Amino acid sequence: MASPLPLLCLCVAAAHLAGGRDVALTEEPSAAAWGLQGPSLHPGQPSPALEDWEEASEWTSWFNVDHPGGDGDFESLAAIRFYYGPTRVCQRPLALEARTTDWALPSAVGERVHLNPTRGFWCLNREQPRGRRCSNYHVRFRCPLEAVWGAWGPWGPCSKSCGPSRRLRRRSCPSPAGDVCPGRSLEAQKCVRPRCPGRTRGLEGCPDHILLGSVVTPSGRPLLGARVSLRDGAGPGTVTTSDARGTFRVPGVCAGSRANVSAQMDGFSTGVAQAQGNSSSSSTVTIVLDKLGKPYLVKHPESRVREAGQNVTFCCKASGTPIPKKYSWFHNGTLLDRREHGSGAHLELRGLRVDQAGFYHCKAWNEAGAVRSRTAQLTVLAPGQPACDPRPREHLIKLPDECGQPGGGPAYLDVGLCPDTRCPGPAGSGARCGDAGSRCCSVRRLESRAIRCSGSVLPVKVVAECGCHKCLPPRGLVRGRVVAADTGEPLRFARILLGGEPIGFASYQGDFTIEVPPSTERLVVTFVDPSGEFVDAVRVLPFDPRGAGVYHEVKALRKEAAVLLDTSQGNAIPLGDPEGEGPLGELLLPPGSFRHADGRPYSGPVEARVTFVDPRDLSSAASAPSDLRFVDGDGELAPLRTYGMFSVDLRAPGSAEQLHAGPVTVRVAAGHIHMAGHAEALQLWSLNPDTGLWEEEGGFARQGPARAGRARREERAFLVGSVELRERRLFNLDVPERRRCFVKVRAYANDKFTASEQVEGVVVTLVNMEPLPGFSANPRAWGRFDSAVTGPNGACLPAFCDAERPDAYTAVVTATLGGEELEPAPSQPGPLATVVGVTQPYLARLGYRRTDHDDPAQKRTAFRINLAKPRPGAPGEAHGPVYPWRSLRECQDAPVTASHFRFSRVEADKFEFNVVPFREGAPASWTRDLLAWWPNPQEFRACFLKVKVQGPQEYMVRSHNAGGSHPRTRGQLYGLRDARSVRDPERPGTSAACVEFKCSGMLFDQRQVDRTLVTITPQGSCRRVAVNGLLQDYLARHPPPVPSDDLAAFSMLAPLDPLGHNYGVYTVTDQSPRLAKEIAIGRCFDGSSDGFSREMKADAGTAVTFQCREPPARPSLFQRLLESPSSALGDIRREMGEVARAQQTQAAGSNGSRPGQ
Repeated sequence: MASPLPLLCLCVAAAHLAGGRDVALTEEPSAAAWGLQGPSLHPGQPSPALEDWEEASEWTSWFNVDHPGGDGDFESLAAIRFYYGPTRVCQRPLALEARTTDWALPSAVGERVHLNPTRGFWCLNREQPRGRRCSNYHVRFRCPLEAVWGAWGPWGPCSKSCGPSRRLRRRSCPSPAGDVCPGRSLEAQKCVRPRCPGRTRGLEGCPDHILLGSVVTPSGRPLLGARVSLRDGAGPGTVTTSDARGTFRVPGVCAGSRANVSAQMDGFSTGVAQAQGNSSSSSTVTIVLDKLGKPYLVKHPESRVREAGQNVTFCCKASGTPIPKKYSWFHNGTLLDRREHGSGAHLELRGLRVDQAGFYHCKAWNEAGAVRSRTAQLTVLAPGQPACDPRPREHLIKLPDECGQPGGGPAYLDVGLCPDTRCPGPAGSGARCGDAGSRCCSVRRLESRAIRCSGSVLPVKVVAECGCHKCLPPRGLVRGRVVAADTGEPLRFARILLGGEPIGFASYQGDFTIEVPPSTERLVVTFVDPSGEFVDAVRVLPFDPRGAGVYHEVKALRKEAAVLLDTSQGNAIPLGDPEGEGPLGELLLPPGSFRHADGRPYSGPVEARVTFVDPRDLSSAASAPSDLRFVDGDGELAPLRTYGMFSVDLRAPGSAEQLHAGPVTVRVAAGHIHMAGHAEALQLWSLNPDTGLWEEEGGFARQGPARAGRARREERAFLVGSVELRERRLFNLDVPERRRCFVKVRAYANDKFTASEQVEGVVVTLVNMEPLPGFSANPRAWGRFDSAVTGPNGACLPAFCDAERPDAYTAVVTATLGGEELEPAPSQPGPLATVVGVTQPYLARLGYRRTDHDDPAQKRTAFRINLAKPRPGAPGEAHGPVYPWRSLRECQDAPVTASHFRFSRVEADKFEFNVVPFREGAPASWTRDLLAWWPNPQEFRACFLKVKVQGPQEYMVRSHNAGGSHPRTRGQLYGLRDARSVRDPERPGTSAACVEFKCSGMLFDQRQVDRTLVTITPQGSCRRVAVNGLLQDYLARHPPPVPSDDLAAFSMLAPLDPLGHNYGVYTVTDQSPRLAKEIAIGRCFDGSSDGFSREMKADAGTAVTFQCREPPARPSLFQRLLESPSSALGDIRREMGEVARAQQTQAAGSNGSRPGQ
């Protein structure tokens, strides 16, 4: 298995696998199932029966969820879907292939196994011949290519000529198995027809009959004042209203009429139910009303590329209560004519013209409001216009130091790249939402180059031609840990909900992996602590929609200690009190206000746990729920400025049932609201955990001064509001703020801030601080926070800003990559425009300060700025780094030469060189080549070796990676990796380096494995003094051995098995190369197989140890001339000759670069 599985996953997998074991006992395997038929195959040879397929299909990546032990090895399909995600394997696999982790077929090792594409793989120890035990297997599945629906047919006739009716249309699935197409083949639409003549028997139709009904919520709580009417034309509007028990009576409704009865109530969606006769003269009905829920988008329109004359379909889908039925479509901000394009969720454009290119979005409505989708771009190519320029763009990579000019800076080589753009879909592909056959601009041809370096020749492949190929499916991935905000302890086995739906659990260490569903705009995740000691952590996690992985650390807020309440008396619970500052407000619960969920009164004692997120405590921002956004009246996402959030937990002692209460009074001390106009605009909001959006519960009214109590006799004024405590338990004291802007930030590989070395996948967080007046003990309190993930062009973060007063709002900005904190540009002795990335005089107006500006002992991981909005007519402020709210696209598309703030990686003493270039943040840049460092673009396996160095300083350690056993790559270079050793703070004179090497395994063609020949060499006067005993024994048992005569290096044929920390090897498999590497480095630093650290533990989990010493000091030139003039002059002539030859070699290498550069 590629990495140790969390304990929970193993338990769940074992539960799934139990079925597999039972099947194995009752099902008699065929000869093919035993894996013993046919001739013996070479370990690298493919299975002949699995390679010839008439149906269009492809193989998945390899999976391994179980280590052999106990009864054998089990790779259950259910367990694979649980751990790797439900979408990684198709619903109906065509076939299954299994190989050992040494890549041998079961028949080659003589083992009996069971293979069932719909269940998985299992190997039982008791069935093996001659007492043999099962090997460790991994498996892959053959899946049909995803089928897509054809175009919708025309609408059929309405089912009735009058009254309510509907019409249908159909579509077909061209696949032989029509049910593999996702979605429905039939779609219905209401018909608008005149009311049918005559009356339906209902009101007064049967004078002696009566209709008895009730109106309740889904939880059974009765609703008072619901307006009841008959929907069959039997009555004029409202006929009655429900009473305090939610019941109503309507005389004259015939018992057998099966009348349709509706109920309406403010704040709830309309409910309809059909009456059922329960006797000869009466009927009953129960109408359930759902609370109105604002619409939210579950599918956004996606950008498309088409040629003129082709068709395109944009799709939009909204949910809510009630579900929206009407949509509007906009082109470049202009509403499209509904008579021409309809008001449905699909926008179909046929026979495209060039002038129809631009930006499209939709809006959806229901009774609670509207929501706006993200913008999709339509590119329409004119006849003859290429979608993919065959000439690659410039892309510089850094060469090893020994390949640079002697005495000069580092050398760079243009290896080219293909633009990350889409190509037109095939003809006829426009009448469906998804472009299953979508193509992207990617590498069509590579050319080999040879770079002459000092003492060697460096091979490299450059992009020679680009072309349109099938797109790799983007797999957005989010990994991370969920921990306690106060202690850092993991939330073990926390339940994970995605948009309200359970998707799995965190591991014993709190680790989690989430595969982002396609078309996701906001990834709303809830972590539920099984012990009940923590507030449900609702987070909107930023992710990279292009498929690169992102790492997050989620901090859960511990609930406050329980307070026992007497329900017969009024109770007051304070809201916040950081370091004696006094509460910001209080929660007042009147006597007799508690109820069960079904509306029954509750009169016993109540355990109340009210947890307050106080913005006066700056550290609380990391554990605040959601992302402080709401949907405004125009249906657009808008930011909120918070004055505090609170969670309410009400339970009977010893009970798991959440009690309801209300109306509950919320009082906020007006003296804490400093911003002009905010006291009047303050509102109470509740969090919708499914959408991660805040929804308004009500406003506040000012209450005159009141006595604060005996201890403090001053008069205080309050803002008073009320709320019902029902299903939602997270509330917010917020103000919608209209002074908004965006801040542009980029991340770089080092503090040289080279444009070609930007780092993608960095999570940048901006915390808005309140204006200067603040509080006496803490003059700054945060008001909101936002996070974004850097892409190829950085990130734009929303913030509050002010054009008149530069310091009206300030912000603290941080950046992390995995567990690593990045450093912003320095500001001492004064911020330099060329270093910070912002031109003067705007930089001075922004007041840039790194956190160590006034105190060098402070961490250098954040910077503070004044959020000064750019002023119209100020040319120096027109191009960033702060952009007006309506200029988001300008911020996103800003060139690297425009002003922006900068972060750089602290671990800059690294170097990576791949013979076949690959950008880890852009999976589409992967190229099918035997020398590719990553052989599988769907699954990335990162391997690291921990090298301990005993010496007085830190040393660069290099891994040289070449083909070792594959006949077509043997001796050829895959790549180089350099890493500087890091000192162990507990052991003077000792450091260690975590050095990446290319993992052994299948190459991209999946036909034969290669055991990489890895050579580890510290750059200094070093000698190898020790090798991990377990690693040495493993290499001895897996020949051929590699000569180890050179004590200045360590060489091995890299293991095929994913060894662990006991061997000094750290292996992590992930869908994101960057995440795989970050997790493996964290484990390597910690010296464990499941931990994570950024503090080097040099003695834990090392593979090889070197002892290094300082080279003897060389005498100065003056001293050498005095002691031996002739020898010194000879040395000078020789060194000058070497420099001249190196310069000639470099010039020859430059002439050999690809044309046009």
